[in-house]
Amino acid sequence: MLYHLFYPLASDLRILNIFRYLTFRTIYAMITALAVSFILGPWIIRKLEGLQARQVIRTDGPESHLQKQGTPTMGGVMILTAIILPTLLWADLANTYVWITLFIIIGYGLIGFVDDYKKVVEKNPKGLSPRQKMFWQLLLAGSVAVVLYLHQGFNTMLYLPFFKNIHPDLGFFFIPFVAIVIVGASNAVNLTDGLDGLAIGPVAINAATYMLFAYVAGHATLSAYLQIPRVPGAGELAVICGSMVGAGLGFLWYNSYPAEVFMGDVGSLALGGGLGTIAVLTKQEILLVIVGGIFVVEALSVIFQVGSYKYRGKRIFRMAPIHHHFELKGVAEPKIIVRFWIITIILALVAISTLKMR
Repeated sequence: MLYHLFYPLASDLRILNIFRYLTFRTIYAMITALAVSFILGPWIIRKLEGLQARQVIRTDGPESHLQKQGTPTMGGVMILTAIILPTLLWADLANTYVWITLFIIIGYGLIGFVDDYKKVVEKNPKGLSPRQKMFWQLLLAGSVAVVLYLHQGFNTMLYLPFFKNIHPDLGFFFIPFVAIVIVGASNAVNLTDGLDGLAIGPVAINAATYMLFAYVAGHATLSAYLQIPRVPGAGELAVICGSMVGAGLGFLWYNSYPAEVFMGDVGSLALGGGLGTIAVLTKQEILLVIVGGIFVVEALSVIFQVGSYKYRGKRIFRMAPIHHHFELKGVAEPKIIVRFWIITIILALVAISTLKMR
C-alpha cells in the first residue's frame, strides 16, 4: 500500500524515491513485522488463553514436556498477522508472485487453524484427519503449480546448486514436483515444531537466505553475473522473506525457552508452505534441501522410524522426530534447540556459497 501510495509521488518529492528501492522496503517490512509482533503479541496470547486454546501434551512423550501442559497454542496467528500486514504495506501488490505466496501462506494457515481449533478449543483430539489435511494441502499447492505451469514466462526447468549447465526441463511433471515441494516443506516444518523455538529459529534463517536469493533472482545484472536463473519480478519476494524474518524473530521473543506460546499447526504449516513456494518461485527448490536440512532430517527420522517399526518391528530412534530422541538420551532441551540453530546457520552459509560455486 505504501509503495503504491508514495512511489507515484516521487517525481514531485524526491525523498519518496526511496520507496523504489527493494532493499529499503525489505528492511522496513522486517522492522514492521517485529513491531506488529511486539504490539499485538501480548494481546493475542491473552485472547488465546481466553479461548482456552491450550496445548495438550502427549503422555507418551518425554516427561519434561508435561510441565508445558496448558501453555497457549495457535500462536501462529501472531506470525501470520506479522507477515501479511508488512507485506501489504511494503510490497508491490501488482506483483503476481507476491499474491501466489500469500495465497499459500494464508491457505495453509487456515488448514492449520481449523485443525488446531478442533483439537484445543472444541476438544476434538483428532482434529482434521491426516487425509483431510493432505487433500487441502495438495489442492492448494496443485493450484499454484498449474498457475505457474500456464504462466507465460515462467520456465519449468530444474536448476541444481553447484552445477551451472545442468537444468533439465520437467515439462508437465513440473506440476507434481511443485506440489511435492510445497507440501513436503509444510509438513517438514510442522514435524520440527516440537520444542520451544526449535522450528521458528531455522524458519527465520531459511527466510533470510531466500531473501538474498529472491533479490538476486530478480536482478538482471546480478543473476547473470552469478549464473543463477533470472526470474523477473521475483525480487519482490524479498519483502515477504523480510516479513517472515521479522515475524519469526518477534514470535521467538515469546516462544523462546520456556515458551509463553506455541505456534501450532496454523503457524508451522503456513511457514513451511511459504518457504516451499518461495523456493519454487526463485527456481531454487533443491537449495531448500540444503538450507532446510534440519527440516529434512526431522521428516526423514519420522519416515524411517515408521517404516522400520512397520516392516522390522524395531525402532531406529528412541522417539521420532529426532529432537525427541536426543531429549530421551538426556540432552537438555535448550541445548538441542541452539545446536539445531547453529547447524541451520552452517547450512545457510553452504547454500549461499553456491552463488559462487557454479
